[in-house]
Amino acid sequence: LLLNHKIEMKNINQTFQYLLTIFPRFVGILSSWAIFLMIVLTTIVVFFRYFLSIGVVGLQEMVIYLHGIAFLLCSAYAYENDEHVRVDIFYRRSSIKNKKLINLIGNLIFLQPMVWTIFILSLDYVLFSWSIYEISPEPGGLPFVYLYKTSILIFSLILILQSLASIFSYFDND
Repeated sequence: LLLNHKIEMKNINQTFQYLLTIFPRFVGILSSWAIFLMIVLTTIVVFFRYFLSIGVVGLQEMVIYLHGIAFLLCSAYAYENDEHVRVDIFYRRSSIKNKKLINLIGNLIFLQPMVWTIFILSLDYVLFSWSIYEISPEPGGLPFVYLYKTSILIFSLILILQSLASIFSYFDND
């Protein structure tokens, strides 16, 4: 009976981890296409500027927006796949158990407070942008700055979810 209970709890934990990572994984994979679009748009901007002597502000802004989107919205996906930057003075030589403990402490003390702070402090900033349907101040700029600013909130939410999944993985007995 105890073994069945343990197996059931493990399945619940793994299911919960999976559910927490569905949205961050989807957003990360989708937003990774921003890098490809940046390359294409940068090529077009260079062609227009240097071969046709035409400046296209909207496309230049789009490259900047795509860069921000790629950075922000791929963060949880990079974290899930352990591709993020880590200061691993002690980490790389630690046992798997100690690595899990370091990750748990890092999530609880650093990551969760940071992303919640970013979310809370940026909420009014993003809501104000939406309330005025903020546009670019540049002539010929993009008319949807408010959508771009929303990526800050999405960034926070997907990192919160991914961090929670990582916290739950601490309790796996693998």
